[in-house]
Amino acid sequence: MQVDGRREKASYRPETGELVRIEIPASEKRTISGEDIPVSVVYEDDALLVVDKPAGMVVHPAPGNWTGTLVNALLGRGGSLSSEGEPERAGMVHRLDKETSGLLVVAKTDRAHRLLSAAIAARRVVRRYAVMTWGHISADALTIDKPIARDPRDRKRMAIVIKGRPAKTDLIRLARFDAGDLLRAHLHSGRTHQIRVHLASIGHPVMGDDVYGGGGGRRVAGLPPKRHFLHAAWLAFNHPVTGEPLDFRSPLPEDLRNALAVIAGEHALADGVDPLTAFRFYE
Repeated sequence: MQVDGRREKASYRPETGELVRIEIPASEKRTISGEDIPVSVVYEDDALLVVDKPAGMVVHPAPGNWTGTLVNALLGRGGSLSSEGEPERAGMVHRLDKETSGLLVVAKTDRAHRLLSAAIAARRVVRRYAVMTWGHISADALTIDKPIARDPRDRKRMAIVIKGRPAKTDLIRLARFDAGDLLRAHLHSGRTHQIRVHLASIGHPVMGDDVYGGGGGRRVAGLPPKRHFLHAAWLAFNHPVTGEPLDFRSPLPEDLRNALAVIAGEHALADGVDPLTAFRFYE
């Protein structure tokens, strides 16, 4: 940055009347390539596919993660993805955080993408998550309706901001343990980090969530590093082309089943019992 012809640091605060000159570098164009990465596809037809994403996988390329993403994996399978939006977001109708596992729908055609996006906006897509809180919520059923936006003090985080975008999450307690609650979270909107931010705002962050205050629960639950207890377990919607009802369910992955057993202690379920079915998640 130059101020009246002299170089200054980016933190410099100009005074009235000073001439400030900055140079904006040209945006770097990248080619998003397909990669041979295994991906669990639970449904596929000519219009869309549904993927069960593992924890640790980023959904689409972005600074810091230009390779190894779900988009790279899908491109590596061959076939088409919708071209709506930027190339690095090919097919992506919605997303999951890197350390959140579970189901998401991907559009293969532009028409399917537009119709699915409209269905999500109209709240016709059911997205329900299994989540373990650090501590106990105040009631068996709870709705959090608070606007979300970028944290003005840390642009890598989201926060409750009065002028943010509307965000609503319904929570149902399925089980109460000493360290926290197993919840079913239903999204009415799809803001970035919505469940994580909403639960942190009431003092009970997602267990294992380092960003929003739940990292202390990792040792209690025996969770792997950088893993939080949040899983997109239930996805249901009408097919955008045929109108056929589609319903997909993803059991808890092994790391979360193990963590649940640790949290439950002597009340842990017997081997072979599906935790989400046992705790009536799908009802």
